[in-house]
Amino acid sequence: MAESIRVLLVDDQELIRYGLRLVLDAQPDIEVVAEAADGAEALRAARQLQPDVVLMDVRMPGMDGIEATKQLSAALPNVRVLVLTTYDRDEFAFGALQAGAAGFLLKNTRPDELVAAVRTVRTGDAVVSPRVTAKLIELAAPHLPGPAGREAGNQLSLLSEREREVFLLVGRGLTNAEIAQTLHLSESTVKAHFGRILVKLNLPSRVQAVIRAYELGVVNVGG
Repeated sequence: MAESIRVLLVDDQELIRYGLRLVLDAQPDIEVVAEAADGAEALRAARQLQPDVVLMDVRMPGMDGIEATKQLSAALPNVRVLVLTTYDRDEFAFGALQAGAAGFLLKNTRPDELVAAVRTVRTGDAVVSPRVTAKLIELAAPHLPGPAGREAGNQLSLLSEREREVFLLVGRGLTNAEIAQTLHLSESTVKAHFGRILVKLNLPSRVQAVIRAYELGVVNVGG
């Protein structure tokens, strides 16, 4: 029998933690190993317990989720962080993605989506819809650097013409299936191209690929 996915819940609201625990502990392959009410407490628990996945709130008293994610990503790179947010009002979640989070979930996400997200992120993949990520970046536009000039050109020159096409569509929020349909390719071919993009640009996940597309000016906010 496969080992359970070990989860740490981090939120300053006890009721939210309780609801998340009810959903996750009902799954045979997921175990909530601890809860924390702020970032500092989360870091202590993560260092001690080494969970597979951390569900991290953004706005908390004391150390917030952004700083906690940054420190977690540096100290425990194998621990995957999912940010909990209401993206239509909380642009600060963008900072957590830059800090190394694997993605983010809306706090009103359905229970089955929450469970699927935890399972998916455990495999090393991103769990958010890239279109939702693009929306968050649009809200966070004032905090984004502009196109990186020569640096941007140097990075993009590492990609083949086809890889640049795929990178553009990833940045616009298309899924692999949608990219395959747009470029008249098989989905497996798109996955292969995207895998090479991650390697060439030294990116850990799809979330960071979307962010990089905006940072390099490949995709313009709102365009």
